[in-house]
Amino acid sequence: MQSPEYLFVLLAIFPLVAWWTAARRAAELAAAHGRRACERAGVQWLDQSVPLVRQRLARGPDGRLGWERQFRFEYSTGGEDRHAGLVTLHGAALVGVLGPMPPAAT
Repeated sequence: MQSPEYLFVLLAIFPLVAWWTAARRAAELAAAHGRRACERAGVQWLDQSVPLVRQRLARGPDGRLGWERQFRFEYSTGGEDRHAGLVTLHGAALVGVLGPMPPAAT
């Protein structure tokens, strides 16, 4: 028979592992959205990274409470400049991308 301490350890570790896994998945999604925004705008995605700049509990567009995470990425229009973009996710859902704009259709 196992002691109850093992159960308490598992109950303490499981939420941390679940939170870490969700955070990693959100970072992967943010990178994909940032990369896609740069491709659509015809600019260069710099550093291939998306550091987390903000995380908070918030209500999403559907009214549900969840983690809202904002990730920063950088891009360049000509290789000599740097601009910052921002990807906002609520859980795994994209809330918005602030950054490079696609060229205007003529």
